[in-house]
Amino acid sequence: MRHVIALDVGGTGMKAALVGAGGELLHRARRATGRERGPDAVVESVLAFAAELRAHGERHFGEPAAAAGVAVPGIVDAERGVAAYSANLGWRDVPLRDLLSRRLGGVPVALGHDVRTGGLAEGRLGAGRGADRFLFVPLGTGIAGAIGIGGRVEAGAHGFAGEIGHIVVRPQGTPCPCGQRGCLERYASAAAVGGAWAEAAGAAEADAADCAKAVASGDPRARKVWQEAVDALADGLVTALTLLDPRTVIIGGGLAEAGETLLTPLREAVRRRVTFQKLPSIVPAALGDAAGCLGAGLMAWDLLETTDPAEVTI
Repeated sequence: MRHVIALDVGGTGMKAALVGAGGELLHRARRATGRERGPDAVVESVLAFAAELRAHGERHFGEPAAAAGVAVPGIVDAERGVAAYSANLGWRDVPLRDLLSRRLGGVPVALGHDVRTGGLAEGRLGAGRGADRFLFVPLGTGIAGAIGIGGRVEAGAHGFAGEIGHIVVRPQGTPCPCGQRGCLERYASAAAVGGAWAEAAGAAEADAADCAKAVASGDPRARKVWQEAVDALADGLVTALTLLDPRTVIIGGGLAEAGETLLTPLREAVRRRVTFQKLPSIVPAALGDAAGCLGAGLMAWDLLETTDPAEVTI
């Protein structure tokens, strides 16, 4: 049975699947990255896991995988198929596409940024299905984004497209590791909300989920923290709407697990800010933490329809 390998590499763990031509998940598996042993060990863990998946396909489906797709955190160089930089994994200029192809017997390999790969899946299979243009914004430890156009995701000329978390929404505000001040992710990521709530509540272990619960229970301190995050997110989204004019905005990540506690005030805050822009639908992501793996599978199948891996790398 013809199939592809889909691999989603995270900071501490990897999710993988063998995916059939109709999108069916034929086999699923998880492994640790081995990050505590250093960046070279992580590379070897990825390669070994991929080889294990290839062997499983040969044993159970009568043939090796026809292609592979892999999603990684950090900066991806589309032209060279290189994981250019990942703070989570300690990687710099890892030629992952070529390394994986060699380990897998020469099959083609597609490489993608984890958020853009997840956005590809949300656009084709999830909350953006049927939308010709969408913006996927996961709110996690940081904030990134994926720009969807016509069933594909835009990587940009240098692999930085969609980085909405580094739109400056509070000039001269909180310093950001990127070198700017006042970036969106310093105010509206799950990490930022958790930190602000821990300080307001005087509870060092409190996080964004605790803040959402306190908002729902009517705590005025939590409501203040939450509204500040919502206002910052709305400011960033309106900038994105002005530039991209998406039909649908998909909100994912840990903060989106608050559901309408987040989405109802966010829709209202965006509505108050628009002037000439058209309001998009603002909806929750549908695929959860499976999005990256599903998107990697889509990339792998797309790769079989082109002769240029760079066209699929996102």
